[in-house]
Amino acid sequence: MAGRRDERSRVRGAREGSVSDLEALFRAHWPSAYRVAYLVVHDAAAAEDIAQESFLAAVRALDRFDRRRPFGPWLHRIVVNRAIDWTRARALRAEVGLVEVPVDPPTPDLGADAAVALAELSPEHRAVIVLRHLLGYTPGEIARMLDLPRGTVNSRLRRGLDQLSERLS
Repeated sequence: MAGRRDERSRVRGAREGSVSDLEALFRAHWPSAYRVAYLVVHDAAAAEDIAQESFLAAVRALDRFDRRRPFGPWLHRIVVNRAIDWTRARALRAEVGLVEVPVDPPTPDLGADAAVALAELSPEHRAVIVLRHLLGYTPGEIARMLDLPRGTVNSRLRRGLDQLSERLS
């Protein structure tokens, strides 16, 4: 509970212009924001850009943030949405031959086969699997975070896990 109060205090301070509170929020949430972005886009440079842009967008919108809620899930929603948009745009560019899509090495906490299989999923399936199984959010939390019906989240989880299972067997 004390951690939650500390976070609320940091959010309030950041809203009021406190650089130290803003830095504390950044230090606390940067690793997971980057990880979410990387696991969705599989491009280290893009993940860094997405996480940074998402954090800046969150800071700019702090006046609209409901301080009774945790900051992390709100930030993750911004990150996931931007990462999905980036992945869709990259796929469109690849379809018209504008870019070659590089594959980065897998993350150290996933096996190489699992990382490759995860990268082959659609960004929507990849996002819910990352949020559920790598960050530990419940399906209800994911539904609220991504503004989706819970049934859609459950469906994406099931289909994504089925596809992962097929690819890994």
